[in-house]
Amino acid sequence: MGKRVRLWRLLYSSGPRNGKLLVLPLDQGLEHGPTDFFPNPSALNTDYQFRLALEGNYSAIALGIGLAEKYMEDYAGAIPLILKLNGKTNIADDHEAVSPLFANVEDAVRLGADAVGYTLYVGSPKQHHEILQFQRVRQDCARFGMPLVMWAYPRGRAIDAKGGKGTLYAQDYAARVAEELGADIVKLHEPEDTNDACPEPYRSLHEPAPERLKRVVRSAGKVMVLFSGGEKNDDDEAVLRKVKLYLESGARGVMFGRNMWLRPFDQALALTRRVHELMGG
Repeated sequence: MGKRVRLWRLLYSSGPRNGKLLVLPLDQGLEHGPTDFFPNPSALNTDYQFRLALEGNYSAIALGIGLAEKYMEDYAGAIPLILKLNGKTNIADDHEAVSPLFANVEDAVRLGADAVGYTLYVGSPKQHHEILQFQRVRQDCARFGMPLVMWAYPRGRAIDAKGGKGTLYAQDYAARVAEELGADIVKLHEPEDTNDACPEPYRSLHEPAPERLKRVVRSAGKVMVLFSGGEKNDDDEAVLRKVKLYLESGARGVMFGRNMWLRPFDQALALTRRVHELMGG
């Protein structure tokens, strides 16, 4: 029951409030380092993202525990929280990518979160470690009634050898893994066309972008799909066309990070409101 209540709050009492999700993540400082903030220094102040999430009426903000504990107090109850439980830096290469836990589901309950987030590097040589970690997180989510959002990211030398992390093969596999392992929501990237390194039948499967998106959503089954908003694109109309395409594919929504908060605040807020119009919010 607790999970249903929290999912209802995300889907119907914040954001578009019609069953769609618009999430603002701020985990890039850990995952990519301070360089991500160089194009828009004002975004280094975490209050920028909180203000955008509040004034832009996002369904939730996704944070690690350090940011949640230090900055959430002034916005407690005003912005739903997805607490990210694991992460890594990008200093080491991704050939054996692994994302260790640095928080737990009890922390999420203590902080009043409406969901937790977990990154799984699908296909990494270390995936056995992450799947075992995920098992414990999933069990705790069941015990505490907490929705579980999986950042399903194909990574590792085996993925590279089979065409790369962005291909339809990799993203389709990641979508299915999310359902098989018990996620409630999965974040994916828009699948690129296949290439000669992909395994069959994907190698011969050259579908247009709308069909690739629909295929990935189907592979996720009953797991709600959020597509990444991608890196910053100064062409607002192109961003909106992508959002429309994602929604038409059957995705539940979009997770916008740098493509929003690397813009001047007024521009980010204006684009967010146009995304709301597309979502019917």
